[in-house]
Amino acid sequence: MFEVVSQAAAIIACGVLWRKLSPADLDPAVARRVLTGLVYYLLLPALVLNVMWHAPASLSMLRVSVLAVLGIGVSLVLAHLWLRHTHVAPAQAGALLLAAAFPNVTYLGLAVLEQSLGSWARSVALQYDLFATTPVLFTLGILIARRYGTATNEPYRPLHELVRIPALWAAVVGLGLSMANVPLPLWLERFLPMLGSGVVPLMLISLGLGLAWPAQWRQQFNQIAPVAIIRLALTPALICLASYAFVSEEPLRTAIVLEAAMPSMLLGVVLCDRYGLDTPLYAATVTMTTLLALGSLPAWFAILN
Repeated sequence: MFEVVSQAAAIIACGVLWRKLSPADLDPAVARRVLTGLVYYLLLPALVLNVMWHAPASLSMLRVSVLAVLGIGVSLVLAHLWLRHTHVAPAQAGALLLAAAFPNVTYLGLAVLEQSLGSWARSVALQYDLFATTPVLFTLGILIARRYGTATNEPYRPLHELVRIPALWAAVVGLGLSMANVPLPLWLERFLPMLGSGVVPLMLISLGLGLAWPAQWRQQFNQIAPVAIIRLALTPALICLASYAFVSEEPLRTAIVLEAAMPSMLLGVVLCDRYGLDTPLYAATVTMTTLLALGSLPAWFAILN
């Protein structure tokens, strides 16, 4: 696991260096939007379609989704209980709630699971994301952002947001074809993996481009540290305990707990910008939890094995 995490860290560092050096005078923010757009609209849907087409429909999909939703709920409850005893502005509280609740299960989790557990674990990462994390983010997550944010005029259209996610459509189509036992044509069987192979490195580079170390990080540390504890330690510990009631297979349990132990989701920056939450604080939380996860993920892997 340490080798896997170190390789992912090296690719993330490439994105960080690109952000610092800006080669070819290419703005890092523009580069990140281009990379994430390419992955979001083309490469990730191809990977999802390929994986879900090969994945047999089973109760394990439901178990993954239930535990993923449980993990989000546990994180929100813990963060809410902590925030009740602190004095932070609503925009900061909303950003911290989102950072505590939603893990980076695709941008980092997909790479970690595939490299440490094997290609079979890709379907776990995608199920965790598309059948739980993403739907909850664009429903409950938006409600939280609207409740605490300053941009109260933003419309609340969760169904509209969900139907615009290409990877979600790819998952539904792929799962339907798998359940109908439709064979994957040879041409597509070669074409889809070719597209999907670019997902992990480009997502990790994009993650590095999005990391930001705040100038006032010392003042924000007291706000970020509890979120890191919830995100990287308490939530995966509780999900690990709960998984014994749902999952009997050790490899699947390991994959689910590792996903629950991922750092904060980078996509939350979009909600912070849109609904007027504290975006710099959220970005700082993503940066710190990602750096800490480079040590906590190997620790969880050792514990689970």
